[in-house]
Amino acid sequence: MTYRTFGTRTRTAGRWRLRALTGAATLAAATAAISFATPTAGAAVRQLGVFPDNAYGMATNYGTGCAYTLEAILTQAVDPVFFYDNGVALGGIAPSGGVAHFTWTPTTVGRHTLAALQLPNNTIVATVDIRVGTGAHVGWSCVVFGG
Repeated sequence: MTYRTFGTRTRTAGRWRLRALTGAATLAAATAAISFATPTAGAAVRQLGVFPDNAYGMATNYGTGCAYTLEAILTQAVDPVFFYDNGVALGGIAPSGGVAHFTWTPTTVGRHTLAALQLPNNTIVATVDIRVGTGAHVGWSCVVFGG
């Protein structure tokens, strides 16, 4: 390769500067595209479920004094999840692997709307409605009357 000198600059030095500027501009454009393409939606509960565990009844499987497992399926596994019963906070828990489990024991008979939300999203998007009867412990199980 031959180098021709034009004053104090050489052609190769100019090419290197041009390549460096082109590379920097490409990197800046790629960074901007990635930052604009990144979703900004917060964490959220996709689905909420209630497991009857060892309880059973004729009208409903949920009774007062019996323990049940609430399960929230999440969009991400970092931020804490908070559970609610008829708008009253039950408690919060750290998720594990995109799922959060919480033990719930109803204290009143009637209709219950259970909900869960995951921070930083303060909007409840997952709820489940259940009816609760009167629970009676029988050995390891719970028999539910009414509901």
